[in-house]
Parts: sequence; structure tokens; C-alpha cells
Amino acid sequence: MFCPKCGGLLRAKEGCKGEFVCPNPKCEFEQSAKDLSKTAHAKTIMGKNKKEVEDCPVVDGIEGTMPKTNVPCPKCNHNEAYWYLRQTRKSDEPETTFLSCCKCGYRWRKY
Repeated sequence: MFCPKCGGLLRAKEGCKGEFVCPNPKCEFEQSAKDLSKTAHAKTIMGKNKKEVEDCPVVDGIEGTMPKTNVPCPKCNHNEAYWYLRQTRKSDEPETTFLSCCKCGYRWRKY
């Protein structure tokens, strides 16, 4: 289970049965398992194959800190784009390069 305040992984409190605490010293979240189970949400991933991510957008505001490359934009034909890599498939397959046009912001990927 994860801390509802900071997202840290909760752990059992030492010496107390049924108590969970957040290991983040700045958070200090603490709750009983009984109370936590009322608000807990679970997510299950079923099956062996994961669906490929359809859209993996660049987080707004960080484009200026990303590396650039000279590649033509398919939309506006500007010759400069920001890029980053993501492992979107199995680990034995190559990473996918995601690109974002410096001029119009159009996003595409290169396999």
C-alpha cells in the first residue's frame, strides 16, 4: 500500500500489529490497517502482455532542458526537435525515441 500523502510505500510499524507508517521522515503518516483498508485502492494488471503506450507526452515546461537534434518535423518541416528515450516494449527490444518539434510542439516517435 502507498501513502496517501506523499506516495511512499507504507511499511508495518515496529512493535505494533496492524499499524502502517510512511518511511518518509517529512511525511509522518500513520494509520491502522483497519482504517487503511476502508480507503485503499488496488490496481491489478492482468495478462502477460502489456499494451504499448499510445501517447507518452513530454511533461510541460521541461522541453527547454531536454537535448535537441536536427530532424525535420512531419507537421511543419522545422529542422529541430527535442528528444528523449523510453523503453516501451520488452527489455530485449530497442528503446523508442520520442521527439517534440521546437517550433510547433508536434510530438512523434521513432522506432
